[in-house]
Amino acid sequence: MKLHFIDTGYFYADGGAMFGAIPKTAWQRRYPCNESNACILAMRSALFVVDDRIILIDTGAGDKHLKQLSYYKFFDLKDLGEELQKLGYTCEQVTDVVLTHLHFDHCGYSTIKNKESGKLSAAFPNAKYWVSRSQWDNFNHPNALEKDSYFTENMQAVADADLLHLLDTDTFICPEIELRIYDGHTAGQLVPYLQMPERTVVFAGDVIPLAASVSPEWISAYDTNPVISYNEKIRMLDEAANERQALVFCHDAYTKMALVKSVGRFFKPVAL
Repeated sequence: MKLHFIDTGYFYADGGAMFGAIPKTAWQRRYPCNESNACILAMRSALFVVDDRIILIDTGAGDKHLKQLSYYKFFDLKDLGEELQKLGYTCEQVTDVVLTHLHFDHCGYSTIKNKESGKLSAAFPNAKYWVSRSQWDNFNHPNALEKDSYFTENMQAVADADLLHLLDTDTFICPEIELRIYDGHTAGQLVPYLQMPERTVVFAGDVIPLAASVSPEWISAYDTNPVISYNEKIRMLDEAANERQALVFCHDAYTKMALVKSVGRFFKPVAL
């Protein structure tokens, strides 16, 4: 059993958007920003290898829409296929791709473009791509707040190749990984729970994207339903604190993973 983290690159996001109603005087003490209030965010993927399964969680932004998304000022981008090779694996060996949700920064490398023909194909041709049904429906019929975060080119070739597997409920895709559904940030976000020998590791996705976001009220303005986000965070944090689960923060450029401690209804990250 092996767990690797791959930072596929970084981008800038407005601190006010990341922390919503929380004033800058509060959030800047927990997460740095530049003179324009822009925060550096990571795009973190995970590779979980257990028995004969090679499972990739999220794929970063890829490189197909960088000009359209120039506002985010992407930098230090990595080719995910090359990063897998450094770990001793090929894209063809990946058996499962778990996409927490289908915003561009989480699924962009799900498809790749042939440099000569321009044709799009699934980047992991032998893998099952796991997505919740409600997120897939949202992707195909996006609401006004999310429509600019979805690109058909990131997923259509996967669907055309019949590699897409839609989930309606919490599901174990193997004995060591349960995929649970969380709403709030977007419809039907999948959160992988990895059963490691020493503890359960939770790839929190955009339910709790930063260590600074552990406080339940610190909800991103990108979340489409903040009240649901609050309740879903409490659900995740209560279990994480009680069971000493480790949370992986997919966008935190400074803290990859931490335990959680609760003091009443207050939560804080604790270093492993």
